[in-house]
Amino acid sequence: MNIKKYPSVLLERAVTEFSKLPGIGQKTAFRLIMHMLRNGKEQLYNFSDAIKQLADNIKYCKICNAISDEEVCSICSNQQRDKLTICVVEDVNDLMAIERTGQYNGVYHVLNGLISPVEGISPSQLNIESLENRLKTNEIKEVIFALSSTVEGDTTAFYLYKRLYAINSIVKYTTLAKGIAFGNELEYTDEITLAKSIKNRQSFV
Repeated sequence: MNIKKYPSVLLERAVTEFSKLPGIGQKTAFRLIMHMLRNGKEQLYNFSDAIKQLADNIKYCKICNAISDEEVCSICSNQQRDKLTICVVEDVNDLMAIERTGQYNGVYHVLNGLISPVEGISPSQLNIESLENRLKTNEIKEVIFALSSTVEGDTTAFYLYKRLYAINSIVKYTTLAKGIAFGNELEYTDEITLAKSIKNRQSFV
């Protein structure tokens, strides 16, 4: 006897798609969808429209690779930011974490990942070449490696340092102060600790 898991094929498809998101299993996906259904069609329409607009219109800043509504993000286009200092981060989550501290006024470069042989992520998959071009074409004074205190973060920072130093040895290369415990992801570090780590950053070597 074939027993259907869900009373609706439409519901089943929605649960399947939701459960593909990281950290969301089928039970959580089902609860989220049922919550929206109970709140009426308007919430579902608003949600689906937001996702469609995101898919159709989201951009990546042509300078720093951060998610943006425009070709150049609001940070890179802000004339009040220090364009001579670049903070290298793994992803937009880390950029947002640093911005929340209010202790940094430079610009960013988003790698969109970390080198990880275990996960099959190689340097060629990261936004490294565009970072090299920024050091070639702009008068950069400092590059901050604001990467997680993990094996992957340390490996990526060391790899970047060797590549960038070969291009521009005059630039000051720094890293966050060691207030962040080893193994911690940057985005989950509390704001006070992160702020102090930025303010008291150290020479990379």
